[in-house]
Amino acid sequence: MNTSENRKQNGDRRPENRHAVVLGGSLAGLLAARVLSDHFEQVTVIERDVYPETAETRRGIPQANHVHGLLLRGRQVLEELFPGLQDEMIAEGAPLLDMANDIAWHTRAGWGIRFPSEFKVLAFTRPLLDLHVRRRLSQNPRIEMVDNTEVLRLLPDSVENHISGVLVCPRVSGIDRYVAKAISADLIIDATGRGSRAPRWLKELCYEAPEEIVVNAHIGYASRLYRVPENFNGDWTCAYVQSAPPKRCRGAILFRVEGNRWLLTLTGGDRDYPPSDETGFLEFARSLPVPIIYDAISSAEPLTPIKTHRGTENRVRRYERAKQLPENFLLLGDAVCAFNPVYGQGMTIASLGALTLETCLREQARLHPDGSFNGLSLRFQKRLAKVNKAPWLMATGEDYRYPNTDGAGPGVMTKFMHRYMEHVLRLTTRSVAVRSVLMRAFNILVPPAALFQPRVLFRVLLQMVSTRLGGNVNGHPNRNHDRDRSVDRRQPSRKPHAWNIRVSSTQSRRS
Repeated sequence: MNTSENRKQNGDRRPENRHAVVLGGSLAGLLAARVLSDHFEQVTVIERDVYPETAETRRGIPQANHVHGLLLRGRQVLEELFPGLQDEMIAEGAPLLDMANDIAWHTRAGWGIRFPSEFKVLAFTRPLLDLHVRRRLSQNPRIEMVDNTEVLRLLPDSVENHISGVLVCPRVSGIDRYVAKAISADLIIDATGRGSRAPRWLKELCYEAPEEIVVNAHIGYASRLYRVPENFNGDWTCAYVQSAPPKRCRGAILFRVEGNRWLLTLTGGDRDYPPSDETGFLEFARSLPVPIIYDAISSAEPLTPIKTHRGTENRVRRYERAKQLPENFLLLGDAVCAFNPVYGQGMTIASLGALTLETCLREQARLHPDGSFNGLSLRFQKRLAKVNKAPWLMATGEDYRYPNTDGAGPGVMTKFMHRYMEHVLRLTTRSVAVRSVLMRAFNILVPPAALFQPRVLFRVLLQMVSTRLGGNVNGHPNRNHDRDRSVDRRQPSRKPHAWNIRVSSTQSRRS
């Protein structure tokens, strides 16, 4: 997909020195382009892959074959940036789910109690979301998307501590490297993902490469699509069986997605990878502690081959600690902080990165009305690091439960949180109040500190005392998944007014 023709039809509105270039056209890069279009007359997105014209996976997003979760906060941000996007997704068949009511969720402490809630999320395949976002951007006359193009390096500038642009070439054959061309830009954003070559590019320009931290629990995925059986009559729309390391390193999630299909992803940590052969795949599903997912797929028709993925390590590059960076070069998304995808944070954190970019660009305009980028890069990276901090601690903290995780090792606070969260999860099997707070924190609507508010902390302390005295405050772990439970199981309204989206006052000017 190349939108240069679209831009020509709408007129070239770029004055001198108002061109932003985004390297990488995955979701983080696309959202950055949307934000930049409010501040620059021309935005160019450079993508290495060829964009498909339909909702297909592509090589540059190998995890796209697996279950993706867009948390409630991320859904709010996307609707702010692209009003009506959710209606489009629902029209394409993406189910609207009540996360607390429609997902049968088996935690390490048992079945989470189910109840009607405000936590509405969409279930879809990743290619469907990317396609709809690209279509929206292709309608923006300020945005040009150039695919099948590789970025070779950053270009130095005669202005101190700035870069002048990037050197790119088409990806057709090796000889095309001889026709590389320079693209000038006033601001460059690196959103090229886990494989970002920015550390090398910066060293070539005599900047220091950032400190890099990796925490790897050696988790692997195996996924495939199924047709939902016509006679399926389960009282759930999706099912999630969490792993419980160090004793149990296997898990799975079965999501109903567009096209009346199930997308099943099996997960295995500590190198207990789910297999890609038919027999091994089913046996892995059968080995889970509860049979809900195996029973569902046993009579379902497979629609795709089994796809595997093992690039799941957490990786953070500490650009916010750099002594110096080019003032007009910013990095976001997985190029800065990549999470273990099993926790479903990536797309939502990418959307919050886009909001951080918006805030910093507005501040820059107030601080430097002459258009200077002085101070922007480090200020943005420090702000982004604050956004990434809590989800990084959550993802790595959970990964440290696996006995052979590579990394610095869990600290005292991580070990404390492990014990505290064990009590919280036990409470979520019977307490709507506690599970509501956990859901709000999980969906990044409140900070993790909300789990220590009095109504949660008091229950945790009471449970700890009861446990020490030998009491059984938890009850049977499977009781909340029984069909006869008294929780209201009416399906939530699917009308837009039920989404309860809190959108900022800037939505009216978004397009």
